[in-house]
Amino acid sequence: MNMSKKLIAEAIGTFWLVLGGCGSAVLAAKLISGSDGVQLGIGLVGVSFAFGLTVLTMAYAVGHISGGHFNPAVTIGLWVSKRFPTKEVLPYVIVQVIGAILAALTIWAIASGRAGFDLKVDGLAANGYGENSPDGFNLTAALITEVVMTAGFLFVILGTTAKKAVGAAAPMAIGFALVLIHLISIPVTNTSVNPARSTGPAVVQGGWAIGQLWLFWVAPIIGAVIAGLVWRFLSPSDSVLDEEPAEARAY
Repeated sequence: MNMSKKLIAEAIGTFWLVLGGCGSAVLAAKLISGSDGVQLGIGLVGVSFAFGLTVLTMAYAVGHISGGHFNPAVTIGLWVSKRFPTKEVLPYVIVQVIGAILAALTIWAIASGRAGFDLKVDGLAANGYGENSPDGFNLTAALITEVVMTAGFLFVILGTTAKKAVGAAAPMAIGFALVLIHLISIPVTNTSVNPARSTGPAVVQGGWAIGQLWLFWVAPIIGAVIAGLVWRFLSPSDSVLDEEPAEARAY
């Protein structure tokens, strides 16, 4: 597949992930109805499913073009497991971040049409710890959460896309894994496991989100590296790039 087509597919897929996931958190998580202030939004469960569905749908849509990473941690984890070529890592990461920023700008443009929306107060579902954690979890808890959740996510990806796995079912498993991860970790960090997803909202929102962004690059990459190394040990036969790298897919 032509490299430019791969990069366009990755940018579109990451855009969709951030738009669907963070967009659901910003636009639909809490809807207030009437004078009694009843909340009718989709809540934590809805946002969790939104993130999972974005990956599932785009994996089917463009996974056959780019591999369907949509996440720098996934790209790095596949590279560590020797299932993705070195020369393509940086271009993938760059377009993933670009797609995420464009999605965050789109969410901001939509959210700004709501009366009373304040970017500094309401934010764009940025990831954070300490006083910026949804439930007040500290740096250590956030670090552990992001490392473990990303490692688990990559482990599911590597396992479901292995040579002997049922490839057509992989997007379902990966999508639901992401739902599960969000159900666990939204209260801790707002769930990253994806440096591009964290970068888009942080760049547009600014302030504390930029100051804490480092963690949401470092921790997911550590988790991805751990998973990649473990998978190389468990299934070394998968750690070979073919001419047609089906096992380099993230779906």
